[in-house]
Amino acid sequence: MKRFNQIRRSVVLALASLSVFAATANAADPVVLRIGDQNYYNIRASLELSKALEGAPYKVEWAPFQAAAPLAEALNAGAIDIGFLGDSGFLFLAAKSSNAKLIGITRQNQKTVGLLVPKESTAKSIADLKGKKVAYWPGAWSQQLALGALDKAGLPSNHVDFVKLMPLDAANALPTGSIDAFPVWEPYISQQVVKNGARVLFTAEGIIPAQSAIAANATSVAEKRAAIEDFLLRLKKARAWVEANIDTYADAWAARAALDREVSRHWLGQAKLTVVPVDAKATADLQVTADFLHKVNVLPVALDVRKVIDTSFNGTLVR
Repeated sequence: MKRFNQIRRSVVLALASLSVFAATANAADPVVLRIGDQNYYNIRASLELSKALEGAPYKVEWAPFQAAAPLAEALNAGAIDIGFLGDSGFLFLAAKSSNAKLIGITRQNQKTVGLLVPKESTAKSIADLKGKKVAYWPGAWSQQLALGALDKAGLPSNHVDFVKLMPLDAANALPTGSIDAFPVWEPYISQQVVKNGARVLFTAEGIIPAQSAIAANATSVAEKRAAIEDFLLRLKKARAWVEANIDTYADAWAARAALDREVSRHWLGQAKLTVVPVDAKATADLQVTADFLHKVNVLPVALDVRKVIDTSFNGTLVR
Protein backbone atom coordinates (compact mmCIF):
# COMPACT_ATOMS: atom_id res chain seq x y z
CA MET A 1 0.00 0.00 0.00
CA LYS A 2 2.85 2.32 0.90
CA ARG A 3 4.49 1.57 -2.45
CA PHE A 4 1.21 2.32 -4.27
CA ASN A 5 0.87 5.68 -2.50
CA GLN A 6 4.42 6.59 -3.47
CA ILE A 7 3.72 5.73 -7.13
CA ARG A 8 0.46 7.66 -7.08
CA ARG A 9 2.18 10.67 -5.50
CA SER A 10 4.88 10.54 -8.19
CA VAL A 11 2.27 10.43 -10.96
CA VAL A 12 0.37 13.36 -9.46
CA LEU A 13 3.56 15.40 -9.17
CA ALA A 14 4.54 14.53 -12.73
CA LEU A 15 1.13 15.55 -14.05
CA ALA A 16 1.27 18.77 -12.06
CA SER A 17 4.69 19.54 -13.50
CA LEU A 18 3.38 18.91 -17.03
CA SER A 19 0.45 21.24 -16.38
CA VAL A 20 2.77 23.99 -15.15
CA PHE A 21 5.04 23.45 -18.16
CA ALA A 22 2.09 23.60 -20.57
CA ALA A 23 0.72 26.74 -18.94
CA THR A 24 4.15 28.37 -19.07
CA ALA A 25 4.59 27.39 -22.71
CA ASN A 26 1.18 28.78 -23.61
CA ALA A 27 1.87 31.97 -21.69
CA ALA A 28 5.10 32.32 -23.65
CA ASP A 29 3.26 32.19 -26.97
CA PRO A 30 2.45 35.82 -27.82
CA VAL A 31 -0.91 36.93 -29.13
CA VAL A 32 -0.81 37.59 -32.87
CA LEU A 33 -2.67 40.59 -34.27
CA ARG A 34 -3.31 40.35 -38.01
CA ILE A 35 -3.74 43.84 -39.48
CA GLY A 36 -5.23 44.65 -42.88
CA ASP A 37 -3.72 47.83 -44.34
CA GLN A 38 -4.07 49.95 -47.49
CA ASN A 39 -1.60 52.51 -48.87
CA TYR A 40 -4.07 55.33 -48.23
CA TYR A 41 -3.71 54.75 -44.49
CA ASN A 42 -0.04 53.59 -44.43
CA ILE A 43 -0.64 52.22 -40.96
CA ARG A 44 2.29 49.81 -41.09
CA ALA A 45 4.73 52.47 -42.25
CA SER A 46 3.70 54.93 -39.55
CA LEU A 47 4.02 52.37 -36.76
CA GLU A 48 7.33 50.94 -37.94
CA LEU A 49 9.04 54.22 -38.80
CA SER A 50 7.96 55.80 -35.52
CA LYS A 51 9.04 52.65 -33.65
CA ALA A 52 5.74 52.79 -31.80
CA LEU A 53 5.43 48.99 -31.77
CA GLU A 54 8.66 48.44 -29.88
CA GLY A 55 8.04 46.44 -26.70
CA ALA A 56 4.53 45.38 -27.71
CA PRO A 57 3.53 42.19 -25.83
CA TYR A 58 2.12 40.65 -29.00
CA LYS A 59 3.18 39.95 -32.56
CA VAL A 60 1.81 41.90 -35.52
CA GLU A 61 1.31 40.33 -38.94
CA TRP A 62 0.51 42.67 -41.84
CA ALA A 63 -1.76 42.02 -44.81
CA PRO A 64 -1.69 44.65 -47.62
CA PHE A 65 -4.78 45.29 -49.76
CA GLN A 66 -5.42 47.37 -52.88
CA ALA A 67 -9.00 48.28 -52.02
CA ALA A 68 -11.71 48.00 -49.39
CA ALA A 69 -13.70 45.12 -50.85
CA PRO A 70 -11.07 42.35 -50.53
CA LEU A 71 -10.02 43.68 -47.12
CA ALA A 72 -13.64 43.52 -45.94
CA GLU A 73 -13.91 39.92 -47.11
CA ALA A 74 -10.78 39.01 -45.17
CA LEU A 75 -12.19 40.70 -42.07
CA ASN A 76 -15.50 38.88 -42.47
CA ALA A 77 -13.73 35.52 -42.81
CA GLY A 78 -11.56 36.13 -39.74
CA ALA A 79 -8.37 36.11 -41.83
CA ILE A 80 -7.45 39.45 -40.22
CA ASP A 81 -8.31 40.86 -36.80
CA ILE A 82 -8.33 44.59 -37.61
CA GLY A 83 -8.79 46.37 -40.94
CA PHE A 84 -8.55 49.97 -42.11
CA LEU A 85 -11.04 50.84 -44.85
CA GLY A 86 -13.41 53.56 -46.04
CA ASP A 87 -16.82 53.97 -44.43
CA SER A 88 -18.68 52.73 -47.49
CA GLY A 89 -16.56 49.59 -47.69
CA PHE A 90 -17.30 48.85 -44.05
CA LEU A 91 -21.02 49.45 -44.55
CA PHE A 92 -21.17 46.98 -47.43
CA LEU A 93 -19.76 44.35 -45.09
CA ALA A 94 -21.98 45.34 -42.17
CA ALA A 95 -25.10 45.07 -44.34
CA LYS A 96 -24.49 41.40 -44.99
CA SER A 97 -22.63 40.17 -41.93
CA SER A 98 -22.37 40.68 -38.19
CA ASN A 99 -18.77 39.45 -38.13
CA ALA A 100 -17.21 42.92 -38.01
CA LYS A 101 -17.62 45.87 -35.66
CA LEU A 102 -16.60 49.50 -35.99
CA ILE A 103 -14.23 50.22 -33.09
CA GLY A 104 -12.65 53.51 -34.17
CA ILE A 105 -12.47 56.17 -36.86
CA THR A 106 -9.66 57.73 -38.86
CA ARG A 107 -10.11 61.09 -40.53
CA GLN A 108 -7.96 62.74 -43.17
CA ASN A 109 -8.11 65.96 -45.12
CA GLN A 110 -11.03 65.51 -47.53
CA LYS A 111 -8.80 66.72 -50.35
CA THR A 112 -7.15 63.29 -50.24
CA VAL A 113 -10.28 61.88 -51.91
CA GLY A 114 -11.29 63.28 -55.29
CA LEU A 115 -12.24 62.72 -58.91
CA LEU A 116 -9.45 63.03 -61.46
CA VAL A 117 -9.63 63.81 -65.16
CA PRO A 118 -6.72 63.74 -67.67
CA LYS A 119 -4.82 66.98 -68.22
CA GLU A 120 -6.37 67.42 -71.68
CA SER A 121 -9.96 67.08 -70.37
CA THR A 122 -12.18 70.12 -70.78
CA ALA A 123 -14.64 68.97 -68.10
CA LYS A 124 -15.44 71.52 -65.41
CA SER A 125 -18.07 69.59 -63.45
CA ILE A 126 -19.64 66.13 -63.15
CA ALA A 127 -22.31 67.28 -65.63
CA ASP A 128 -19.62 67.53 -68.33
CA LEU A 129 -18.89 63.81 -68.01
CA LYS A 130 -22.18 62.79 -69.65
CA GLY A 131 -21.67 59.44 -71.40
CA LYS A 132 -18.00 59.35 -70.32
CA LYS A 133 -16.25 56.34 -68.80
CA VAL A 134 -15.82 56.74 -65.04
CA ALA A 135 -13.85 54.08 -63.18
CA TYR A 136 -15.05 52.81 -59.82
CA TRP A 137 -14.69 49.87 -57.45
CA PRO A 138 -17.77 48.47 -55.65
CA GLY A 139 -17.90 49.33 -51.98
CA ALA A 140 -15.12 51.89 -52.19
CA TRP A 141 -15.10 55.69 -51.98
CA SER A 142 -14.77 55.84 -55.77
CA GLN A 143 -18.34 54.62 -56.16
CA GLN A 144 -19.69 56.70 -53.30
CA LEU A 145 -17.98 59.91 -54.48
CA ALA A 146 -19.17 59.60 -58.08
CA LEU A 147 -22.74 58.77 -57.08
CA GLY A 148 -22.73 61.51 -54.45
CA ALA A 149 -21.60 64.11 -56.99
CA LEU A 150 -24.27 63.03 -59.46
CA ASP A 151 -26.95 63.15 -56.79
CA LYS A 152 -25.85 66.60 -55.63
CA ALA A 153 -26.01 67.84 -59.22
CA GLY A 154 -29.49 66.35 -59.68
CA LEU A 155 -28.26 63.89 -62.30
CA PRO A 156 -29.17 60.18 -62.65
CA SER A 157 -26.59 57.48 -62.00
CA ASN A 158 -26.59 56.54 -65.69
CA HIS A 159 -25.45 60.05 -66.65
CA VAL A 160 -21.96 58.54 -66.86
CA ASP A 161 -20.73 55.16 -68.06
CA PHE A 162 -19.40 53.38 -64.98
CA VAL A 163 -16.48 51.00 -65.59
CA LYS A 164 -15.48 48.60 -62.82
CA LEU A 165 -11.71 48.72 -62.33
CA MET A 166 -9.37 48.15 -59.42
CA PRO A 167 -7.59 51.42 -58.49
CA LEU A 168 -4.23 50.22 -59.81
CA ASP A 169 -5.77 49.33 -63.18
CA ALA A 170 -7.67 52.62 -63.33
CA ALA A 171 -4.45 54.52 -62.57
CA ASN A 172 -2.87 52.91 -65.62
CA ALA A 173 -5.94 53.53 -67.76
CA LEU A 174 -6.44 57.26 -67.11
CA PRO A 175 -3.28 58.58 -68.85
CA THR A 176 -3.95 56.39 -71.91
CA GLY A 177 -7.48 57.69 -72.42
CA SER A 178 -9.08 54.30 -71.75
CA ILE A 179 -11.21 55.99 -69.10
CA ASP A 180 -12.30 59.61 -68.80
CA ALA A 181 -12.44 60.05 -65.04
CA PHE A 182 -11.01 58.36 -61.98
CA PRO A 183 -12.58 58.95 -58.54
CA VAL A 184 -9.96 57.79 -56.05
CA TRP A 185 -7.86 58.47 -52.97
CA GLU A 186 -4.18 58.93 -52.14
CA PRO A 187 -1.49 58.18 -53.15
CA TYR A 188 -3.14 57.75 -56.55
CA ILE A 189 -4.19 61.41 -56.63
CA SER A 190 -0.69 62.75 -56.05
CA GLN A 191 0.81 60.24 -58.47
CA GLN A 192 -1.54 61.30 -61.26
CA VAL A 193 -1.25 65.03 -60.53
CA VAL A 194 2.54 65.12 -60.13
CA LYS A 195 3.53 62.57 -62.79
CA ASN A 196 0.80 62.79 -65.42
CA GLY A 197 -0.59 66.30 -65.01
CA ALA A 198 -4.05 65.03 -64.11
CA ARG A 199 -6.51 67.55 -62.75
CA VAL A 200 -8.73 67.18 -59.69
CA LEU A 201 -12.24 67.99 -60.89
CA PHE A 202 -13.65 67.98 -57.35
CA THR A 203 -12.85 66.51 -53.94
CA ALA A 204 -14.94 64.85 -51.25
CA GLU A 205 -15.55 68.23 -49.62
CA GLY A 206 -19.28 68.91 -49.46
CA ILE A 207 -20.13 65.58 -51.09
CA ILE A 208 -19.23 62.68 -48.77
CA PRO A 209 -17.82 62.53 -45.22
CA ALA A 210 -14.93 60.34 -46.41
CA GLN A 211 -14.26 59.15 -42.88
CA SER A 212 -12.63 55.78 -42.46
CA ALA A 213 -13.38 52.75 -40.38
CA ILE A 214 -11.13 50.97 -37.95
CA ALA A 215 -13.00 47.69 -38.01
CA ALA A 216 -12.38 44.55 -36.02
CA ASN A 217 -13.53 40.99 -36.39
CA ALA A 218 -16.14 40.37 -33.67
CA THR A 219 -14.43 37.22 -32.44
CA SER A 220 -11.09 39.00 -32.27
CA VAL A 221 -12.64 41.73 -30.10
CA ALA A 222 -13.68 39.08 -27.60
CA GLU A 223 -10.44 37.11 -27.66
CA LYS A 224 -7.77 39.80 -28.17
CA ARG A 225 -9.21 42.89 -26.48
CA ALA A 226 -6.11 43.81 -24.46
CA ALA A 227 -3.87 43.56 -27.51
CA ILE A 228 -6.28 45.61 -29.65
CA GLU A 229 -6.48 48.35 -26.99
CA ASP A 230 -2.70 48.51 -26.79
CA PHE A 231 -2.39 48.60 -30.58
CA LEU A 232 -4.79 51.55 -30.80
CA LEU A 233 -2.76 53.49 -28.23
CA ARG A 234 0.44 52.82 -30.15
CA LEU A 235 -1.26 53.87 -33.39
CA LYS A 236 -2.19 57.24 -31.87
CA LYS A 237 1.44 57.72 -30.79
CA ALA A 238 2.62 56.81 -34.28
CA ARG A 239 0.33 59.36 -35.93
CA ALA A 240 1.50 62.07 -33.52
CA TRP A 241 5.10 61.26 -34.49
CA VAL A 242 4.22 61.46 -38.19
CA GLU A 243 2.68 64.93 -37.84
CA ALA A 244 5.80 66.11 -36.01
CA ASN A 245 8.12 64.64 -38.66
CA ILE A 246 6.25 65.03 -41.95
CA ASP A 247 9.16 65.42 -44.37
CA THR A 248 11.25 62.73 -42.67
CA TYR A 249 8.29 60.38 -42.72
CA ALA A 250 7.31 61.21 -46.31
CA ASP A 251 10.83 60.55 -47.57
CA ALA A 252 11.15 57.29 -45.63
CA TRP A 253 7.71 56.17 -46.77
CA ALA A 254 8.60 56.95 -50.39
CA ALA A 255 11.71 54.75 -50.14
CA ARG A 256 9.74 51.89 -48.60
CA ALA A 257 6.93 52.07 -51.17
CA ALA A 258 9.18 52.74 -54.19
CA LEU A 259 7.29 56.01 -54.63
CA ASP A 260 8.69 59.27 -55.94
CA ARG A 261 9.60 61.58 -53.04
CA GLU A 262 7.79 64.50 -54.67
CA VAL A 263 4.60 62.42 -54.82
CA SER A 264 4.96 61.33 -51.21
CA ARG A 265 5.51 64.87 -49.94
CA HIS A 266 2.62 66.20 -52.04
CA TRP A 267 0.29 63.72 -50.41
CA LEU A 268 1.49 63.43 -46.83
CA GLY A 269 2.08 67.14 -46.41
CA GLN A 270 -1.68 67.67 -46.48
CA ALA A 271 -3.02 64.30 -45.27
CA LYS A 272 -3.47 65.10 -41.55
CA LEU A 273 -4.67 61.64 -40.54
CA THR A 274 -6.09 61.43 -37.03
CA VAL A 275 -7.37 58.49 -34.98
CA VAL A 276 -10.57 59.24 -33.05
CA PRO A 277 -13.34 57.43 -31.18
CA VAL A 278 -16.71 56.57 -32.67
CA ASP A 279 -18.43 59.61 -31.19
CA ALA A 280 -21.79 61.17 -31.99
CA LYS A 281 -20.48 62.99 -35.08
CA ALA A 282 -18.81 59.87 -36.47
CA THR A 283 -22.01 57.88 -35.91
CA ALA A 284 -24.16 60.55 -37.57
CA ASP A 285 -21.80 60.79 -40.57
CA LEU A 286 -21.84 57.02 -40.94
CA GLN A 287 -25.64 56.97 -40.87
CA VAL A 288 -25.76 59.66 -43.56
CA THR A 289 -23.52 57.52 -45.75
CA ALA A 290 -25.55 54.37 -45.11
CA ASP A 291 -28.83 56.15 -45.91
CA PHE A 292 -27.43 57.62 -49.13
CA LEU A 293 -26.03 54.30 -50.35
CA HIS A 294 -29.37 52.64 -49.69
CA LYS A 295 -31.22 55.50 -51.42
CA VAL A 296 -29.23 54.99 -54.64
CA ASN A 297 -29.73 51.20 -54.46
CA VAL A 298 -26.08 50.46 -53.80
CA LEU A 299 -26.50 49.22 -50.23
CA PRO A 300 -29.02 46.34 -50.41
CA VAL A 301 -30.73 47.05 -47.07
CA ALA A 302 -31.45 50.00 -44.82
CA LEU A 303 -28.98 49.88 -41.97
CA ASP A 304 -29.08 51.24 -38.43
CA VAL A 305 -25.35 51.83 -37.97
CA ARG A 306 -25.61 51.76 -34.18
CA LYS A 307 -25.98 47.99 -34.43
CA VAL A 308 -22.52 47.59 -35.96
CA ILE A 309 -20.64 50.01 -33.69
CA ASP A 310 -18.66 48.93 -30.63
CA THR A 311 -17.98 52.01 -28.49
CA SER A 312 -16.10 50.08 -25.80
CA PHE A 313 -12.76 51.28 -27.23
CA ASN A 314 -13.73 54.97 -27.11
CA GLY A 315 -12.06 55.44 -23.73
CA THR A 316 -8.80 54.12 -25.18
CA LEU A 317 -8.98 56.45 -28.18
CA VAL A 318 -9.45 59.64 -26.16
CA ARG A 319 -6.35 59.09 -23.99
